[in-house]
Amino acid sequence: MSRNEFTKVKRVVVKIGSSLLTKGGLGLDKIAISSWVNQMAELRHQSIDVILVSSGSVAEGMSRLGLKTRPKTLHELQAAASVGQMGLVRVFDDNFQQHGLHAAQVLLTHDDLSNRQRYLNARSTLLTLLKFGVVPVINENDAVATEEIRFGDNDTLAALVANLVEAELLIILTDQKGLFTGDPSLYPDAQLISEISVNDARLETMAGDSRSGLGRGGMSTKVSAARLASRSGAATVVAAGAEDNVITAVISGSNLGTYFLPDIEPLVARKRWLAAQLQVKGQLILDAGAVKVLKSDGKSLLAVGVKTITGHFERGELVSCKDEAGMEIARGLINYGNTEAELIAGKNSTEFESILGYADDAEMIHRDNLVLI
Repeated sequence: MSRNEFTKVKRVVVKIGSSLLTKGGLGLDKIAISSWVNQMAELRHQSIDVILVSSGSVAEGMSRLGLKTRPKTLHELQAAASVGQMGLVRVFDDNFQQHGLHAAQVLLTHDDLSNRQRYLNARSTLLTLLKFGVVPVINENDAVATEEIRFGDNDTLAALVANLVEAELLIILTDQKGLFTGDPSLYPDAQLISEISVNDARLETMAGDSRSGLGRGGMSTKVSAARLASRSGAATVVAAGAEDNVITAVISGSNLGTYFLPDIEPLVARKRWLAAQLQVKGQLILDAGAVKVLKSDGKSLLAVGVKTITGHFERGELVSCKDEAGMEIARGLINYGNTEAELIAGKNSTEFESILGYADDAEMIHRDNLVLI
């Protein structure tokens, strides 16, 4: 995808760093936040899904608590994050409300995105929020996270979210104009790199660490995030958050920041991930009608079309879908564990609540989580 094709994207993740949000640690920069929200609101009104990943809870908490340096101990970091999160959410929500938009706070840890069941739950929640036209505001759950708060960073979280919702573009806003051939504060002749492949070997020597002391990531984490986002085919742009209308300018194809080109198309990436990288935990035998719907219509798999189920699996794990002759036709992430799936196989979704005692997903496997073999 070229920059000119950014105008065609339907879903974008925007990540804003701590030093930008908090004026270098002096408190929330409400004028800048208002500008970024104005731009994200403009994208929403163009029917582009927007997910915001916001750093700054610890930095804002430091400001509120009068702390001059970032705390070293885990419990102090968590306390600062708890205090700061209140300010972040209030400011973003107030600004989105001015545009007639709702924001939703979503706190995640890396565990939420590595555990298959919690991954699927998080994905379903975020996609439902987007369906309702809501802007999810995501932050790492620093108040309860342990290893994440020591070693994590929201650049990585933003990339994982891009993977999670299959965003086409990740925009990382920072206090730098992008990736340079060298540290511009040390090498005056360093050049801004406009475009580079995520697999370019030069990236290892050009990216540096954070110097602000407020965030946990520097350019090296942004390069890593771009590579991680590319696993699902997402493009990444790292740009200066202080640029006028930077978000809408990037979407319009302007040559701002550094564009990290993914090495794989989104559909190919998802097929590779579903078909090859996850272990199959069970199998579903489908009737002829379900096979036809999957192969010809590209629809979700409903329980009514499932004849038999074998294997032991949990919600969110990978299962194989076969026709009655035993030929595999698809693989997908199932919405029910094997016990529940066996109970509702062959049944209409309107019967789920009476059978299971609760009503959850109407589909056995949603089409977004299914790939034909």
